[in-house]
Amino acid sequence: MSDIVTKYTERAVQQEAEIAQLKQEILQLQNGEINDGNDSSSPELDKLRTENQKLKYRLAHLLRSIEEEEKQSTRITGTDTVMTDISQQLQGIFAFAIMSAFPDLANPTMAVEASKNDRFGDYQCNSAMAIAQQLRAVGRKISPNEIAQAIVKNMPSNKIIEKVEIAGPGFINVHIQRPFISAVISDILTKGVRPPKIDRKKKVVIDMSSPNIAKEMHVGHLRSTIIGESITRLLQFAGHDVQKVCHLGDWGTQFGMLIAHLQDRFPDYLTKSPPISDLQAFYKESKVRFDEDAEFKKRAYSLVVQLQAKEPDIHKAWQLICDISYRAFEDIYERLDIKDLIPRGESFYQDLMVETVQDLESRGFLELDEGRKIMFTDSSKVPLTIVKSDGGFTYDTSDMACIRYRVFVDKADWILYVVDAGQSVHLENIYAGGRIVGWYDPARVRVEHIKFGVVLGEDKKKFKTRSGDTVRLAELLDEGMRRSLDKLKEKERDKVLTAEELSAAQRSVAYGCIKYADLCHNRVNDYVFSFDKMLDDKGNTAVYLLYAYTRIKSIARLAKVDDAAVLQAAGSTPIDVIHAKEWKLAKCLSRFPEIVSRILNDLLMHTLCEYLYELTTTFTEFYDACYCVEKDRQTGVIVKVNMSRILLCEAAAAVMAKGFHILGLDPVNRM
Repeated sequence: MSDIVTKYTERAVQQEAEIAQLKQEILQLQNGEINDGNDSSSPELDKLRTENQKLKYRLAHLLRSIEEEEKQSTRITGTDTVMTDISQQLQGIFAFAIMSAFPDLANPTMAVEASKNDRFGDYQCNSAMAIAQQLRAVGRKISPNEIAQAIVKNMPSNKIIEKVEIAGPGFINVHIQRPFISAVISDILTKGVRPPKIDRKKKVVIDMSSPNIAKEMHVGHLRSTIIGESITRLLQFAGHDVQKVCHLGDWGTQFGMLIAHLQDRFPDYLTKSPPISDLQAFYKESKVRFDEDAEFKKRAYSLVVQLQAKEPDIHKAWQLICDISYRAFEDIYERLDIKDLIPRGESFYQDLMVETVQDLESRGFLELDEGRKIMFTDSSKVPLTIVKSDGGFTYDTSDMACIRYRVFVDKADWILYVVDAGQSVHLENIYAGGRIVGWYDPARVRVEHIKFGVVLGEDKKKFKTRSGDTVRLAELLDEGMRRSLDKLKEKERDKVLTAEELSAAQRSVAYGCIKYADLCHNRVNDYVFSFDKMLDDKGNTAVYLLYAYTRIKSIARLAKVDDAAVLQAAGSTPIDVIHAKEWKLAKCLSRFPEIVSRILNDLLMHTLCEYLYELTTTFTEFYDACYCVEKDRQTGVIVKVNMSRILLCEAAAAVMAKGFHILGLDPVNRM
């Protein structure tokens, strides 16, 4: 590798001398010392300057590649807080080789990925075909096979690759050194499962869940809550500073009717907390009165005005209603293990909306339209309605105030809206509005809609109760608890687990299966909710994964190896990856950082589910083929413990546990 750098350095120095000579000649021409009839400008000088700049850039890039490679090669024995990402390292190695082989090629294609078939090595570099097309576009006809040969010839020495093979038209099959993978597994055991390296720590604001006050959370809130929590855990694991915000529906006309109904039902609400146990029923009662009683409706509207004016008694009634809802929401969040969710309802932005309108108006972004104040963006032909003709504000106003607050007050580098796909047009219009006004620069602040489909029943229609009502989330969780207990009893786990262990397993399965059934699907698609399928202990389900985890944890218990013994052995026992199934499992474990890196780019959590399912099936193959603990067939006494394989088991459990945590699953050691 140093020879390549030397070559570029010498060429750059040589060009500096040529440029200096040409500069001297031009200076002489300008002073009249030389007059050969040529113009004082020099196309040759411009060409050399351009080429020299390119070479300097490539040299700097190569030097950075070397520095990164050196860091990476020592990372598995260092004290870093990140894990070795083999895919990233291979990309650096092949980028160096491609630039060395084709220094004049701008932005060469990089395509390195894990092989799907062991016959084609452990990884593949498939750049040659794309590079052939790039070269052909500039008039250079070179076959992909020749390109692959040139890449291989220019590969720097490294501690990762054992050998490479060129196959087919130009595929480069990469075989990884087994001691390197063995060291990665030991690293997992001694330092824990850690994230891959990120460019920089970001302040992230994630908008998730967002139920409405005075209404129970229902199945429609399930996906935003589960997906938002999982993405939060992923980003926190990677090292980002994440702030979870719940954009509650806690303002508007409906509160006038709720407060009017509260005054009538509980006239002493100012001194005695109203015993409202079912706020949903309370809401329905007030809505019937609002629709049927003209006097009640008139009073409700007047109360809305008083609420907006923050009249103390009316504001207290509003706060009481909000508090009852908060308690119901908190019960759901506690069951789903969701913490630190900051409630910021539409009420939070009331004063900020006034400032937002003033800002937009003073800078000329608003125009009048039949009494309304509207704003056009480049995202939609439909304008944002910032002020209604009666002077009131809209959802557009609050959402513009919201994005403004998140940029300037929260100082977010990355803003995520976990909202259903049906809101795409509206949100894109809001994002465009913030961008046009100059509140944020997309190059510096990433604003993103984490869209998702709807939950369907087994009839492939929107998931509802038999009576046609929306399914309450609390009832859904209760049903999950009942079914998970039935499943455990069906397997007679109640006969071998203590009451406490059975209860823990019940919660793990019930809430885990609901979360996993959502997350294992590509979030942009609708998915069918089926307890029967999600509680199946075969296939890509939470139950299958959770059972596999408990089986892995039981192996160390069977061998009478505790956590302290595992840690001690991990620092002194080489992990053998000789058997084909040992090698396959170790490679799968080592890919965890690259899976995390991929999801950090697209935030598609089903990729992690697919990886965990692959890891589980790979472990099952390993366990079936490789004895970890051997017993005397007659006495049942343990005669041999293969510590290397025990360590592989523990590494698998550690990676699975971290994956479960990111997905929001709570595994148990006994099930």
